[in-house]
Amino acid sequence: MAHQENPEFFKGRGAQVNTDNKFLKRKYVLDHIEGLDEPLLENSATQLFEETPKKIVSESNSPDLSHMYSINPYQGCEHGCIYCYARNSHEYYGFSAGLDFERKIVVKRNAPELLEQYFNKKNYQPVTIMLSGNTDCYQPIERKLKITRRLLELFLQYKNPVSIITKNNVILRDLDIIEELAKLNLIHVNMSITSLNEQLRQKLEPRTVTASGRLGVIQKLSEKGVPVRVMAAPVIPGLNSNELPDIIKAAADRGALSAGFTIVRLNGSIAEIFTDWIHKAFPDRAEKVLNAIRSCHGGNLNDSDFGRRMSGDGQIAQSIHQLFKMACNRFLANREMPPLNHSLFVPKSGKQITLF
Repeated sequence: MAHQENPEFFKGRGAQVNTDNKFLKRKYVLDHIEGLDEPLLENSATQLFEETPKKIVSESNSPDLSHMYSINPYQGCEHGCIYCYARNSHEYYGFSAGLDFERKIVVKRNAPELLEQYFNKKNYQPVTIMLSGNTDCYQPIERKLKITRRLLELFLQYKNPVSIITKNNVILRDLDIIEELAKLNLIHVNMSITSLNEQLRQKLEPRTVTASGRLGVIQKLSEKGVPVRVMAAPVIPGLNSNELPDIIKAAADRGALSAGFTIVRLNGSIAEIFTDWIHKAFPDRAEKVLNAIRSCHGGNLNDSDFGRRMSGDGQIAQSIHQLFKMACNRFLANREMPPLNHSLFVPKSGKQITLF
């Protein structure tokens, strides 16, 4: 793909393009600007699309994510993180993994009803369920729709363990429920921090909360006894990899009990989206970063090999692992996330069912 030397960067969104959807035979494009008196009309505002799924809990049997159960009340994410692996899943809805992923959000309003049905299945054994395994359950529209809050109310009501991963401070709105879950050892919170550099954060994750805001969330949750893990993810070699120790120290100083990380991989349409983005956002180091990513994944931008796809391989990946390990030993020594309690679950026979 050819790139201009000084293209105009599309601020306010992560992706700079809408990539082709491999499932669609036709698309609406501007091939030749010559002869047109008006620009191609395109709705750049965020749009909501309703979905009414028949089930809401997904189970992954991947060797990397053994028996992970997750709920995604939203598909697509307005945060616009350029590297997000969930972008590819948006193509199943007939949308692009690029700008569409950030501007066309699929909403599952019936998620709480479906979760209650799941809890009331015959012979259900309580398992930890992740909010969310794909897109952020606390993205901006959650302020209004409160689907995640209704889900948390059910987790508390049924006393079923839940693990949250987010990068938004909207989670503090639900601190009343989260604090009660923490008292019963029913919740873990994973706060994602990709960079402490605000200029980099604005380009990587244009509609997310600042790093200082996320560190504030870690502190407030920790002060209320909520166990928090910082996720320094993804690590992008040559872009934010040098920040690993600083991110872990900053989180530890505010009460984080653990840390995790993944190395970026650019599967499917994300390779094209990220390549286009980095040549526009950081033209001076674009090829260096892309080559460093390739070196972590057997010479490719994409990686589907279990065991390597999220941890990487090779010299650069090894140095990142060593840096992470040293930072954890220095700043998180003698800390760990408490085990979640699976023995408190209240079955249907033990309580009155909530009617939504």
